[in-house]
Amino acid sequence: GRAVDEQIEKLKPLLEDGDILADAGNSLFQDTERRSKEFEGSGLHYVGMGVSGGEEGALKGPSIMPGGSKAAWPHVKEIFQAISAKVGPKNDIPCCEWVGPDGAGHYVKMVHNGIEYGVMAAYAEGLNILQHANVGKRHHDTDAETTPLRNPEHYQYDLNLRDIAEVWRRGSVIASWLLDLTAEQLQGDANLDDIQPVVADSGEGRWTVHECVDYAVPAPTIAAALFARFASRDEEGFGLRMLSALRNQFGGHAIKTDK
Repeated sequence: GRAVDEQIEKLKPLLEDGDILADAGNSLFQDTERRSKEFEGSGLHYVGMGVSGGEEGALKGPSIMPGGSKAAWPHVKEIFQAISAKVGPKNDIPCCEWVGPDGAGHYVKMVHNGIEYGVMAAYAEGLNILQHANVGKRHHDTDAETTPLRNPEHYQYDLNLRDIAEVWRRGSVIASWLLDLTAEQLQGDANLDDIQPVVADSGEGRWTVHECVDYAVPAPTIAAALFARFASRDEEGFGLRMLSALRNQFGGHAIKTDK
């Protein structure tokens, strides 16, 4: 947010009456609302627009969600729609439309990214289940504290995730561009050995969950996907140690230590 404000201050002296400033980053929509109001009455127009498509969108056209000063839309509509992705029988329908005033463009992009968190988490969880489908073949230490695997003979599948992802991505109900990217990743590195199990979050998932709490609108899938990212960064380590300690306190259950 601060970086955007600093850039705006650098640009303002270069702008003339009627000029339009567009923020195509993932800004917090409340910041965009504030900036839009600051531009009102100045003769300048502010557009906050969500852009989605990643590297593929940069090359072939993204999905664009502009909002802000309605007076700016007639001037930028042709430009934004020209560079956006195209759909339809003639491939001439632009994936870009005005979504609303003030911070609406970034609000829509925020929710879009919240959905993205959930979709990616679902793919990751499903493939993780398949990756463990041969658990019945593995050796497991047994102790009185851990429920043993029942019927290990049912879990003897050595599944080829590369082939499965390729099958899923064509014609299945869960086919999508994100699944295409999943399949491509597995082709290059089926076990993902070179990738640490640490997932960052750039903010939009948090903002989406904040909005859900304010509205009292349930979004358990998005929230769970966000919390899973926190967990990947060991933000739950102390809490899990506390759980282990409590089991020991009330029931004398053994604690595993590093000592």
